[in-house]
Amino acid sequence: MNTIALDALKHEIDEFILFKRTLGRRYESTALLLKRFERFAEARAKSLSSSQIELEALIRAWLARAGMRKPTTTAQQFGVICEFYRYRHRRNPRSYVPDRGLAPRRGPAFVPYALSRDQVRMMLRVARRYRGELFWAEMLELLLLMWYCTGLRPGEPLRMRLADLDLKARTFLIRESKGRTRIVPFGADLAHKLGHYLRKRAVLVSASASCDTLLLDAKGRALRIRSVTKVICKLFRRIGLKPAAGPGGPRAYDFRHAFAVHRLTRWYAAGADLHARLPWLSAYMGHDDLLGTEVYLHATPSLLHTASQRFANRLKRGPVTNEPSSAHR
Repeated sequence: MNTIALDALKHEIDEFILFKRTLGRRYESTALLLKRFERFAEARAKSLSSSQIELEALIRAWLARAGMRKPTTTAQQFGVICEFYRYRHRRNPRSYVPDRGLAPRRGPAFVPYALSRDQVRMMLRVARRYRGELFWAEMLELLLLMWYCTGLRPGEPLRMRLADLDLKARTFLIRESKGRTRIVPFGADLAHKLGHYLRKRAVLVSASASCDTLLLDAKGRALRIRSVTKVICKLFRRIGLKPAAGPGGPRAYDFRHAFAVHRLTRWYAAGADLHARLPWLSAYMGHDDLLGTEVYLHATPSLLHTASQRFANRLKRGPVTNEPSSAHR
């Protein structure tokens, strides 16, 4: 089904935006892009003197429109339109879905390092033993745990204020990160670590200048992302995951990748409906939609092994029949 009336297309775009917002997302910049796509469709229908829109021709014309755009920007915007088309396809399997190859991403794509749980534990151990002029062990270990247990972006814990932590409710308030403010819940184990850190922090601050930032260096000052990056690089080198020189190996951001992949693996192992759960993960990580989350979801050996086991178990149960049972005939 490759054609649609212009009024129907406008209505479906509005429905799609509303659907995204009912998931708890502001969905503002992406909605503006969809509305620009809608106006482009309207102008094209007017130029063709037709109230019917051919969907494949529309998206090809939209990709070929005038204006200087970087390939990466075009690919990102095309991804948003593709998600709308896939939304239509879920409601009507006969509807057209564009090939992502129409606007491929160009240039070298960063491939994240898939940290295993054992490697995360190794990093926590070296953090607990770390002795430096500015970075103290309890703070450094807590920072790694905040990244791994909640999937926060590297800079988000560094900007957090004491008032943004609700230890009783076990939540972080992440203010205006990537244009969005969100509340991130966390578990009892991390809450215990936070309580221990706060007691140590109180002693540190009483002996230095007062600062309302949650994470402080040994002199009672807010952390700087550049200094944090250097220390994390040093820890990765100590456990042999990063070469002695050069940019290769994992980065601080890979804790966020590890959070997403390990969460996905646990859901998969539990037999959860991933299509239903992925929007939860997307909202938790602070994304407007699944397109922002998909870069974090990679096939690790653990995930592939779990998927293989699940598939094998499905085969053992035999084919699923759609015939009604005798109790429902």
